[in-house]
Amino acid sequence: MVLQKTIHKPVTVSGLGLHTGAEVNLTFKPAPANHGFVFKRVDLEGKPEVAASVENVTATDRGTCIEKNSANVQTIEHALSALTGLGIDNCLLEIDGPEMPIMDGSSRFFTEAIAEAGLKEHDAEREYYEIDSVLTYTDPENKIEIIALPSKDYKVSVMIDFETEVLSTQNAQLDNLDDYPKEIAPCRTFVFLHELEYLLNNNLIKGGDLSNAIVFVNKTVSQDELDRLAKLFNKPKVEVKTEGILNNLDLYFQNEPARHKLLDVMGDLSLAGKPIKGHIIATRPGHAANIEFAKIIKKHFEKSAGDIPVYDPNKEPLFDVNKIMTFLPHRPPFLLVDKIMEMSKTHIIGVKSVTMNEDFFVGHFPGEPVMPGVLQIEAMAQVGGVLAMNTVSDPENYITLFLKIEEVKFRNKVVPGDTLVFLLRLINPIRRGLCYMSGIAYVGNKAVMEARMLARITKKD
Repeated sequence: MVLQKTIHKPVTVSGLGLHTGAEVNLTFKPAPANHGFVFKRVDLEGKPEVAASVENVTATDRGTCIEKNSANVQTIEHALSALTGLGIDNCLLEIDGPEMPIMDGSSRFFTEAIAEAGLKEHDAEREYYEIDSVLTYTDPENKIEIIALPSKDYKVSVMIDFETEVLSTQNAQLDNLDDYPKEIAPCRTFVFLHELEYLLNNNLIKGGDLSNAIVFVNKTVSQDELDRLAKLFNKPKVEVKTEGILNNLDLYFQNEPARHKLLDVMGDLSLAGKPIKGHIIATRPGHAANIEFAKIIKKHFEKSAGDIPVYDPNKEPLFDVNKIMTFLPHRPPFLLVDKIMEMSKTHIIGVKSVTMNEDFFVGHFPGEPVMPGVLQIEAMAQVGGVLAMNTVSDPENYITLFLKIEEVKFRNKVVPGDTLVFLLRLINPIRRGLCYMSGIAYVGNKAVMEARMLARITKKD
């Protein structure tokens, strides 16, 4: 079981907002379990809060911005990326202005501050978006594609291509979050010189000082223009390096732009609302595409959550316990299915009411009774057995025997008073007596156990 995390103590990072140029203070604060990431505008009346959620995104032009109830926070992706990269689940981010401090254009200062504050675990299990099928977003006009593939860990791969001589194709990959602080966090944002000129001419980037962005030069620049930039940014001299960037800084990595885009992807996708287990592969990503993909991920899992079976005790069961015993050879105290509520050729829903009168509670943690995991698996298998036995005309002459149990996960305790609802689906059609199913057990809308199991329907000796 992986537990949720927050930070151990408050920590503040102060700096200038990139576009406003105003001094702003950002304080990361501990937050309770299931709180998520929430921004709090402490400079506004009532100190309104804005949840870091795709539903609250209002702009993605030169950063990701969120707003709710007239309170907005701009350029949030770097701070969110730092939280995600360090495995934080819950944090309150108090800010006294509308814009995050740009710092050096990376997430390094946020990452270092959070790490210095330390982490602490909650007594609550971390919930993931576990990618179970291929999810895709495409924007053919801008040659953008983002896909998510199943993976037991969170991995991110990014490819960028600005189709210029100074910045063409670059790739970056993060296979382990432990590498985030050194390999991704220091990577700074970047801009082309013509974009910089536009921003300057439109009275933007008031907080920019050539120390918080890599400036790529993809055109011939006159000495007069370089002298103007030097004066504007209070530099003795500005020139173009052989790498095609201004001499305001040195690259930390040859592929630093691609690594920064990966940093952005992680920050933007955190707005889906839960940590991800999957491999994200992003080609030419940007904030707008990242947010659209975060929406796809969230919608996919909200739709999946709609499949959670709802047990209505007033509904007449398809099979009661007496009918179940005509399909299964099990008898009390080892009959662990009370009702079958629903069944088709490919799925079945069964119910087990857990009471303090169960024989196993006498010896299984009598001071704090917990239903043994092996019996949860057995109960799930019995529900699947009812579905399997309904494929033969004389079920009293057959039994089902386990061949394999895999991918078993126990997510939450099952205790007296709980009603277990099992949902099983066939992975493949039943052939030659082989029955391969996936199952999830719920208490209310909370998944408590899941497994895949393979059994054979065989005649009794």
